[in-house]
Amino acid sequence: MGNCRPRISSFSGAARLGGSLAGAALVAALAGGCAAPTVSLARGPREYVATDYAAVLDRWTRDESLFLFDELTRALTVTATFESWDFRWAYVIRYAQDYRLTIPQREELLKGELAETRDTHELFVALYGGRHKENDLTRADSPWIVRLIDSTGSEIAPAQIEAVKQTRVLERRYYPYNSVWRSGFRLRFPTRTPDGRPTISEHADWFGLRFAGAWGNTDLVWRKN
Repeated sequence: MGNCRPRISSFSGAARLGGSLAGAALVAALAGGCAAPTVSLARGPREYVATDYAAVLDRWTRDESLFLFDELTRALTVTATFESWDFRWAYVIRYAQDYRLTIPQREELLKGELAETRDTHELFVALYGGRHKENDLTRADSPWIVRLIDSTGSEIAPAQIEAVKQTRVLERRYYPYNSVWRSGFRLRFPTRTPDGRPTISEHADWFGLRFAGAWGNTDLVWRKN
């Protein structure tokens, strides 16, 4: 998102590239990019207007690509938005203006959106790569497993993965990186483990979304400020 280029997180065929200066230069060039903005999971009132939505979306969105150099193909490109308290506040303000909601309607929508963050970490994800049917994260035989991780070593599977149809206007409008070429999903993770611990530790320096499988693995990371 923004002005950053997707970073190359993982690849196969590294040994073949590593033996040459050209290969090393290629890897270094592909790994370039710019630092993503830091984020805060703190709650509390926000003072957003509708035009702030694009900047807030950018702050809470990450993207990564997984290349297979030995096959000269892109195994996976994934973009994800972490729908935090902060993000949802900006989203509601933008949505309320677009749909001309009354103040009571906006307040009711905001109340419901923020309440969902108490029990669930939700992310909107759009991805592509390889064969289209292999991009379906809801399949039992999906080549990818997805985990919510953080810097303390926490790792948890999603409680729910919901496929999103590309024809829905909301996902196309409010997540402009989504397209007919991508498969969209909503991933929901519990905010606490069965023994009551936060799934994203208060002491974590960062949290992220990990995709792993036979093709390799890649992490989308949100660093806390």
